[in-house]
Amino acid sequence: MTRLATIANNSVVRLAEIPLLAYNEFLAINTGLLQTESKHCVSYFGLRQDDLLKVICAIADDDEATITISSAEIEISRTYPSLTAQHAPLHIFERILHESFGVRYSDHPWLKPVRYPSDRSARESTIEQYPFYQIHSEDLHEVGVGPIHAGIIEPGHFRFICNGEQILHLEIQLGYQHRGVESLLERSPALLQRTLLAESIAGDSVAGHTVAFVNAWEALCGFQATREIQFARTLALELERIAVHTGDLSAICADIGYQLGSAVFARLRTPIINFLQEWCGNRLGKGMIRPGMNPWYFTEDLASQLARVLAAYERDLQQMWNKFHDVPPAMARLEKTGVVSRETAKTLGSVGMAARASGIARDIRVSHPHDIYRDIPVTTVVKHHGDVYSRTQLRFEEIVHSIGFIRTILATRPEKEDVQQLSAPAANSLAISLSEGWRGEICHCIVTGAQGEIVRYVVKDPSLHNWPAVAMAVRNNEISDFPVCNKSFNLSYCGHDL
Repeated sequence: MTRLATIANNSVVRLAEIPLLAYNEFLAINTGLLQTESKHCVSYFGLRQDDLLKVICAIADDDEATITISSAEIEISRTYPSLTAQHAPLHIFERILHESFGVRYSDHPWLKPVRYPSDRSARESTIEQYPFYQIHSEDLHEVGVGPIHAGIIEPGHFRFICNGEQILHLEIQLGYQHRGVESLLERSPALLQRTLLAESIAGDSVAGHTVAFVNAWEALCGFQATREIQFARTLALELERIAVHTGDLSAICADIGYQLGSAVFARLRTPIINFLQEWCGNRLGKGMIRPGMNPWYFTEDLASQLARVLAAYERDLQQMWNKFHDVPPAMARLEKTGVVSRETAKTLGSVGMAARASGIARDIRVSHPHDIYRDIPVTTVVKHHGDVYSRTQLRFEEIVHSIGFIRTILATRPEKEDVQQLSAPAANSLAISLSEGWRGEICHCIVTGAQGEIVRYVVKDPSLHNWPAVAMAVRNNEISDFPVCNKSFNLSYCGHDL
């Protein structure tokens, strides 16, 4: 059998060490690996090399905590069989390859545009021409929502096909605000600029994306983060999880008209993000995480303050959850609404909380641990009904476990440590970093050239995998259920469009 390159999370492999396979072998090996449920694709992207396109595929093994990497070279002028035809979750990667580089596939089941980047291969393809799926029938009607929405929300279009009030089909069209984040990360001359870009990929996932960026960059530089640095990054990730989950509980209550829950959960988010501001000067955690250093040492006074904040927060959270849980009309709106079965979630390649709510225990903190997660394990919350209530309950239980985890690591708070300077990044290499943001798996890949310069930067937000689950969740539900179904996932538009 062909020997493949295998690395761990936050590691580097030289490009010359990644096997270059014939395309048919590349297809067979990677789709063969993905037949095992413990393996999934974390990234699959293209790297232009003269007249050829080098495609690189990274498959994570959640049982072994390894990432297997292989590559192939393809000619843009030729047509190739797709990997998607044998493993559906790869559809999004091949659609991006098609859109960005013009790669053609003979059997891809859904080769539609993803982002409409300014440097797309087919410039004549515009968002106004998006090829929506249609059913022609006098008994059915279409309902369009967006791209401009009533609330403070980013642009995205939802096209429903309905039989009366019942949703038969939903197609979600994004790509309205492609910002060119990956290109900017490649072209920015200063490390600070790249860090600012990374923490701005998705405003509600500052810690998730910035941790992935700094860990990838430090791996390229051969830098080993101190315990103090790892502690701060891990704590930031868990506080971000608590804050956003709390805000989502409020939003779910608002969507079903439960005003008390909406108001109280919204109020409870405030002390968490206010603590982040006390710590680093920004309520979203911007400026907190930097490569090769911890600019905001977590003092004993901050630890005492956080302990008090969490004690008050946890008491009120539990009281509000108990009230919420005891309101039969509220539970009736959530239970058996927006169901995504385990089989559907598996077929779609769902990650993070969308997967865990449907019975799939996918959590990078456990399967590919980094920073403090390597030493102190976290509890993965898994639900099995895949409905709105499962996604709501999962949020509450993850908050509770995050509070317990934070209390554990506060007891091991490290003293301030001296750090070494970052070295130059390794040349002709690939670094891969995975982090578990509150939505799920985030992946950053950095490819360097002969001088250690960035020649390719690839970002994957968990929303890239999970948007199709929203479309499946609303099928056979009434269209009035769409808002709470959508909010129960709370996926990112900008994290998808980049």
